[in-house]
Amino acid sequence: MSAVTPVENAGAFTRTRLRFRDWRGSRPFWAGLFTLLAGVPIAYFPYATLNLGHISIALATTGGAGSLIIGVLLVTLGLTMWFQQVVRVFAGVAAIVLAVVSLVISNFGGFVMGFLLAMIGGALSISWAPGREEQPVPAAEGGVAQGPDGIQAPAVAGADHVAGGESGDLSGTTPTNGMNGMNGRRSAD
Repeated sequence: MSAVTPVENAGAFTRTRLRFRDWRGSRPFWAGLFTLLAGVPIAYFPYATLNLGHISIALATTGGAGSLIIGVLLVTLGLTMWFQQVVRVFAGVAAIVLAVVSLVISNFGGFVMGFLLAMIGGALSISWAPGREEQPVPAAEGGVAQGPDGIQAPAVAGADHVAGGESGDLSGTTPTNGMNGMNGRRSAD
């Protein structure tokens, strides 16, 4: 047996996948993807010509240039959500406004596909917030320790001598000093 972790022992594909997962988790990835994909049908359909047998159907509208601009802006906003997380709320609001405008300008928002994708992407971008890393606060002996959820509890010297027996085994312990056994908060005795 070696002391090599699975990540160090993994192949190039696994390392790339894990790096992508970390990158994806640090930004509104799905919001950007939905917004980027929303721009494609909105920009494409006004310039598309469908052939059904010997019949050509042109979907061109008078707002063809407007559709192209809306589509390009949605793609740009999707990329902005990925690479500039600071402006994610603005990009989300702009994506929603462009989705509503595309209903009128671009064949019902790219036959409703682009409209729905832009609305979902904009809403996800507005609601996304960066995660916070938990930083445990060490407590001095006899001081107050603060857990990851912000609850303060008195620090106990020799924490491996818990009333229930083994270290970390809290089964069979009874609440003492007015402490509620379930969540460590004080109860009104």
